[in-house]
Amino acid sequence: MAEVVVGVIGGSGLYDIEGLTDVEEVRVETPFGDPSDSFISGRLGDVRCVFVPRHGRGHRLLPSEVPYRANIWGLKRLGAQHVISVSAVGSLREDIEPGHLVCPDQLVDRTYKRANTFFGEGVVGHVQFGDPMEERLRQVLLGAAREVSGKVVHDGGAYVCIEGPTFSTRAESNLFRSWGCSVVGMTNLPEARLAREAELAYATLALSTDYDCWYAGHDEVSVESVLAVIKANVSAARAVIRETCLRLGALGDVRWPAHQALAGGMSVMTAPDRIPAAARQRVELLVGRYLWPEKQA
Repeated sequence: MAEVVVGVIGGSGLYDIEGLTDVEEVRVETPFGDPSDSFISGRLGDVRCVFVPRHGRGHRLLPSEVPYRANIWGLKRLGAQHVISVSAVGSLREDIEPGHLVCPDQLVDRTYKRANTFFGEGVVGHVQFGDPMEERLRQVLLGAAREVSGKVVHDGGAYVCIEGPTFSTRAESNLFRSWGCSVVGMTNLPEARLAREAELAYATLALSTDYDCWYAGHDEVSVESVLAVIKANVSAARAVIRETCLRLGALGDVRWPAHQALAGGMSVMTAPDRIPAAARQRVELLVGRYLWPEKQA
């Protein structure tokens, strides 16, 4: 049976998980530049967990500056099959209170500065993204959150990802609510798109920290209020990650739709012999088993 490897993207405190052994720091060079930081690898029972702090240690990177491609490529290179994104979000619904957890099932992209694909510059590819979260992973995460977090957990909802780093205007916040969005954040895109292109199952554990700015009678979102809620809920996030990893370990070597997003290489439109050497170097880890199977053997 293949080893189960779970990637976790979030704050640096998340890899301080009870029972994590054989912890080591791993640096990965990628065709897309440096990742946010070194990866932290450790074992939790039969599962290997690989963590990367999205904004770098010390929170050095703006949401627009996060090297999303390098982070996802690095997780793929280290063997991850699943990726859990831990994200702070603002609530766009009265019933999602600060401190609640959300496992969203949809995404709305309002970013505009970020490199959002591994393809291009000589290789053309398209993947389906109608359901951006891998539903089977989302269900495992949801069940774990309900079991061990001690928090109210909301099932589903649309996460609208804005460019940042400023928070929304009141008009934007109300616009997102009129669209039926549940939470607003700055980091799940292009992260989720890249995970799909890399054939990684992806799901989000979103921590509601505030009511954005739409809710009359409540203070507008501030860095201080966000940090206070995050600090109070780090232990819950750690517990959910631990339980999710153990459940994934029990499931073993699964093959879900996200793991076959490029099935048969039909998502890549460019003839393999027409892909330039530099482009091949960038995408071989992702699509090599389809386009150049002789080299993978």
